[in-house]
Parts: sequence; C-alpha cells; structure tokens
Amino acid sequence: MPENTDTAAIHPGERLKELRRSRGLTQEGLAERAGLSLGVVKKLERGGTARLDNYHAIARALRVRTSALFDPSGPHSTTRADDDNIDLMPLRQAIAPAITFSGRVETSDLIATEPDLDRLQATAREVALAYHRDDYEHVGQFLPDLVHAANAAVDHFDNGEEHTQAVRVRSDVLQMAGRYLTQVRAYDLAHVALRDAIQDAVRANDMAAVAAAVYQQGWLLMRQGRLDEAEQVSISTADAVEPRISRATRPALGAWGKLLVHGSAAAARNNRPREARDILRLGRTAGTALGGGQAVAVSSWGRFDWRTVAFQGIENQLVAEKPDRVLGLSSRMPTPTGKDGRLFMRRHLLDVAQAHVMLRTPDEATEILWVLLDETPEWLKHQRMAADTFHLALRRSKRRRLTAKQRALAAFFGTE
Repeated sequence: MPENTDTAAIHPGERLKELRRSRGLTQEGLAERAGLSLGVVKKLERGGTARLDNYHAIARALRVRTSALFDPSGPHSTTRADDDNIDLMPLRQAIAPAITFSGRVETSDLIATEPDLDRLQATAREVALAYHRDDYEHVGQFLPDLVHAANAAVDHFDNGEEHTQAVRVRSDVLQMAGRYLTQVRAYDLAHVALRDAIQDAVRANDMAAVAAAVYQQGWLLMRQGRLDEAEQVSISTADAVEPRISRATRPALGAWGKLLVHGSAAAARNNRPREARDILRLGRTAGTALGGGQAVAVSSWGRFDWRTVAFQGIENQLVAEKPDRVLGLSSRMPTPTGKDGRLFMRRHLLDVAQAHVMLRTPDEATEILWVLLDETPEWLKHQRMAADTFHLALRRSKRRRLTAKQRALAAFFGTE
C-alpha cells in the first residue's frame, strides 16, 4: 500500500520555477545564463531530475546555493533505492539486522568461538587493501562475515580494554563497509554503516577513527547532494582534530587535510566559491607541513600530500565551469611516475577529461579514458562521471566512424 504524501508540499520543480521568476528570468533566459539546453530547464520545472552538475550550473545562474534547489519537504519519486539489489542482502542483514525485544536477529552461520581481536583487525586490514586494489568482488564477499564477527566481538567483550578494542575494530569494519557501499551507490545502507562507525569511534575515544569515518561520510553526503551537511560535518570535525602543526604526526596532518579538502569540495559544489577557497587554504597548510612527504592511511582516508590539495583546487575550477583553468593548472602538475602514481591522480584525470570535452577537444578526453580503462577498469566502472564524459565526447567527435578505442570504451560504458 503506497504511503500517504503531502500534496500541498512544494515539489522541486515548483521551487526552481519560483526562484527563476523571482529573478525575472524566462526559461530561455535561465537556460542561456546556465549554459544548459532549454529542455533541461523545462524538464526540471516539470519535476524531472538531472545530473548534479546541471543543478550546480543553475544555482550559479540564480546566485543561490545548490542545496536551495532541492526540496526539503519530501523525497523525489525517482530517488534510487538499493533495497532491490539482492546481491547486497548478506551485507544488509549484517549492517541493518532485524531487531526483536531481545536484540539483533542473527543471520550468520559463523561458529561461535572466542574472538581473536588481533586476527579480526588483520582481516579488516586485508579487506581494506583489497578495496584499494579495486577488488570489489573480494570486498563484497568478505564484508558480511567481517561485520558479523565484529558484532560478536563487541558482544563477547562487554567491558574493559578488550571491549574498547573490539568497538574500535568494529568502527574500522563499518567504515570499510560504508566506503564500499558508497562506491556501489547503495547510499542509504552506507549511511547506516558510517553512522554506526562514527558512534563506535566516539565510544572508543579514538578521534583519528572519528575523523576517518566522517571523511567517508562527507563523500557519501556529496554524492547524495546533501552539500550543506557535507561541508558542515567536514569542517566541524576538522576543527575538532586540528593538530598543532609544529608537533603534528603525518597521520594527524593527513586526516585534518583530507577533511578540509572534502569541506572545500562541498562548498564549491554548493556555489560557495569564496568559502571553498578559504577552506582549501587551510588544507594547503597541512600539505605544506608535510614538505615533500606523504601521509598514508590505506584502511581509511588513503593518501594525502600537497598534490591532494592542488587536485581539489583544480576540481573546484571544473565545478565553476572554467575548463581552461583546469587544463592550465593541470599542466603545472608533475607527471606521475609508475602505475601507483597514476592511480593516485585518477580522479584528477577524470576532471581533465571532462575539461577537454567542455572545450570541444573530445579526442584528448577519449585518450585519458582509454588509459584509465587499461589501468583501473573496476574503479572506472563505478564512476558515473566517466560514462557521462565519454558519452558527451562521442557526441562531439567529428569522426564518422568509431576508432578501436572508442568502440572498446562504448562497449565498456554500454553506449549504443
């Protein structure tokens, strides 16, 4: 039976229409100012949806935050859920189990044994490494039992130092689950995992774990378009963990810097370029303090150094639709050496590819996507931005026949 809805609530299309009219713009005028087709504006005002970058463009044209375009009164009818993805059932049962008066309904077939916290931590670290190798099949296979084992350890050690260690391990495991679920776009389940990861980190009084889990939550919130919240949680947590630069460890600088980078990204997407620059300036402090070194936390926020800040600054230029600035700044970055170096900047390479498409040089964009397909296909498969960039590059290509690389990319992205 369908749920009742408040028919008096203003839907997003009506909100956009009100904002447009309040600025004295016609649909054609808004489309021209935003650099979009008239069809996109009409579709949105009728209650349709579009890519987040289209909302960014409209927000800039209307001089409002991007978040102002989203309806706070109720969910969109076309919101994608993950509850019909049967492949996620074991992980859903582990992270969001059914509850009775006596507690969780246990669905795991694991044999009850004395928990080995060191082994559990080592297994969690191994799964995290598999994630960073883009071995998502391995991650998805092992995560459900790992979550069950972490829950069992917390239940078994109900007090003392072992309980605190078990809670800390479960925080790491749930953070890993949230990261994986965000990557495969199971957003609501990812939110449950990351919420619980943060709560466990707080219970264990581990601020480094709190910072890492909030960093992942910021990524999730940005993917959901919850830009105000993404900026708020990133900046408030960065304030809480800000290290004393003269005595800061590399992991402390890395966690702080990563949170600031996410805060800047959220502000840029929310049509707050000045705030994005100010936040990134703080992040640059963390990168500078590392000198030529790098902070690494493979099982949580990955890698951080001065390039992380530089890449975010370039991405902010892309969000502001300044592709010439993207290419100009990118040309100043050092050429990566080895596969690891290229993997570190693969998200940046997608920005460069999109800038080429925006500047109508699609062959350069195709070449970048081809390199990424060759070196990191599993990661590329989950990047909607990559598919959108290729589809646009294909439409703007002047070639009458597809090249071998274009055919391979078309097959990979499912292009007709």
